[in-house]
Amino acid sequence: MADDLSAVARFLYEAGTLKQTKRTGWWMAGVRDPESVAEHSWRTALIASVIAKLEGADPAKAAFLAVWHDSQETRTGDVNHLGKKYAPSADPEAITADQVAGMPEILASAIRDVAAEYEAKESPEAVCARDADKLECMIQGIEYRAQGYDAQRWIDNSRGRLTTKTANELADAVLEGAPLDWLRTAMGEK
Repeated sequence: MADDLSAVARFLYEAGTLKQTKRTGWWMAGVRDPESVAEHSWRTALIASVIAKLEGADPAKAAFLAVWHDSQETRTGDVNHLGKKYAPSADPEAITADQVAGMPEILASAIRDVAAEYEAKESPEAVCARDADKLECMIQGIEYRAQGYDAQRWIDNSRGRLTTKTANELADAVLEGAPLDWLRTAMGEK
């Protein structure tokens, strides 16, 4: 078991690299210090739980899928859509299998199953998690746009890729508001 836990410990250090791994697509919008993959994944998990609850799916499972959805980027980095045009996409399930090699099988199989479910895009929770990924990108784009960056392309592309009723309605609500509306409301200004 100690050897198995050493593999888990190595993965936990590996996962920590996502805190420094920048989302590279934002550089094309001129963002000098874009969000990290870990920052993106945290809000994606939160959004996934919201969408899933409102869609009648399991919010905890959707959040779990969202937490793991970019974990393979410890090995590949964040390859943006332009980069994917020139480099063949790595297989997320193969990367996950490599990442969990040597872990206790009960854990390794659970992580492999999460990656497979997310990639299959079939379960209600996977659909919600995938919508959360796009909605988070859209929200981040709106926040960057408010800071003066040309992020409209990301906002529009993300908006156009949403599939659930809830994600589409949330997108409309997000687009009607502004990034600091929450603060104005909390301060009693709005």
